[in-house]
Amino acid sequence: MSKPYDAVIIGGGHNGLTCAFYLAKTGLKVRVLERREVVGGAAVTEEFHPGFRNSVASYTVSLLNPKVIADMKLAERGLRIIERPISNFLPQEDGGYLKLGGGLERTQEEFRKFSAKDAEALPAYYNMLDVVADVLRDLAMQTPPDVTGGLPALIAAASQGRKLAGLGLSQQRDVLDLFTKSARTFLDSWFESEAVKAAFGFDAVVGNYASPDTPGSAYVLLHHVFGEVNGKKGAWGHAVGGMGAITTAMREACEEAGVEISLEAPVAKVLVDGDRAVGVRLETGQEVFGTSIVSNVGPRMLYERLIDPSDLSPEFRRRVSAYKCGSGTFRMNVALSELPDFTCLPGKTVGEHHQSGIILAPTLDYMDKAFMDARQFGWSKKPIVEILIPSTVDDSLAPPGQHVASLFCQQFAPVLPDGRNWDDEREAAADLIIDTVNDYAPNFKASVLGRMILSPMDLERKFGLIGGDIMHGAMSLDQLWAARPFLGNGDYRGPLKGLYMCGAGAHPGGGVTGAPGHNAAKEILKDRSFIGKLLRRV
Repeated sequence: MSKPYDAVIIGGGHNGLTCAFYLAKTGLKVRVLERREVVGGAAVTEEFHPGFRNSVASYTVSLLNPKVIADMKLAERGLRIIERPISNFLPQEDGGYLKLGGGLERTQEEFRKFSAKDAEALPAYYNMLDVVADVLRDLAMQTPPDVTGGLPALIAAASQGRKLAGLGLSQQRDVLDLFTKSARTFLDSWFESEAVKAAFGFDAVVGNYASPDTPGSAYVLLHHVFGEVNGKKGAWGHAVGGMGAITTAMREACEEAGVEISLEAPVAKVLVDGDRAVGVRLETGQEVFGTSIVSNVGPRMLYERLIDPSDLSPEFRRRVSAYKCGSGTFRMNVALSELPDFTCLPGKTVGEHHQSGIILAPTLDYMDKAFMDARQFGWSKKPIVEILIPSTVDDSLAPPGQHVASLFCQQFAPVLPDGRNWDDEREAAADLIIDTVNDYAPNFKASVLGRMILSPMDLERKFGLIGGDIMHGAMSLDQLWAARPFLGNGDYRGPLKGLYMCGAGAHPGGGVTGAPGHNAAKEILKDRSFIGKLLRRV
């Protein structure tokens, strides 16, 4: 048997690369095993139509942690993020529209078109979000306490809760509301305009197979606002060169630190000896051994497909089977001959609305109906569609005068009812999405030169996202913080000795953050230091 690595990482997505970097930086021998021909997981840029490249799955930047950016020197390696001039543009069914972002006063002016009361409420709402988001930013880079850890766990929990406990009573109530209420109930307490509530409520259904009326959906809204771009909190931006520019820079950082990266090396099984994970077997039959086995794949993939059931307790297997997975997401990338010409805001030359997130979901009722349709029929009759057109700020993605667009769509059932299969239905669903956009921009359908379709099943096959879940598991209260993915395993450690989790199925969850990878590395190093001390005493 060859000498084991200090750490073997399953999956070369952005969190796996982040974890590998922090481990290798301390001198450990680290190997990353990636099943595809390129690192990056869902954060990759690929040509999908001759001459047209785009971010294939993940498609926009905000949550990538500033510490990760700085430590891996991503900016020095060429990463450049361009902030959106406004956050979002929401066409309305009555022919109007709402623009969100571009500064407080400007957004208030937009809100006054719909409600003077909502415009006046906006500063207090933003202040509330800022306070709560600061708590989440602080928690995101900390390891949740191990609830089985006795007094040390209680001390850790108390330490992490100090910032929350320091909030005033009104702010603590806001936190409780955001963690427990539906997005609609929460937004109803702040605003009266349906357009305004839709502008904020959209974030509650991004990667969330749920209605804005689902209890706990307000937290998903919050999860999408604790990021920042170029030091500006809550901002969103485009990575020049697509999301693959992030992971390309991460790969450079890893290789410079000495990480060994193996492409086209799919893992078939985690090898277990007694109660310890000791290595992996590739689909080729090759075995790779490591002191630490680190999983960047989702919990369902890891525990149901890569580990023999006999190596896990019946109770743990039961918890895995109950883990909620499937984000209701359908992704498309389209090559366009021209920009969409919106009925509510005509024009085919680049405007700030083309450079924002274009949201086709005018009301919370629309979003609720989309979810109900998906539950009954398999997908929404009027889907929720967010359009980003990164070629408006990055001309490297498309030929001159032409464009690429990302279409992020909800709600589409992870598993279709009545025995139907996504392989048979994907084209029809894609046609419906194109028609939906065309209802708001009548030139859109004719402008499509090519398209890349990623149904929930396609997302699972291409990226290993079970049920097409872009978050590696639902972001619900029972699957957050110390309970992500399972209570008792919220500290990045698996149920087997030597097994760790560094992906989005661990705290703080989904999005291109790097936080799970950073935090998992910290815990692995802590365990190695503890074991080293014990050995030195023997």
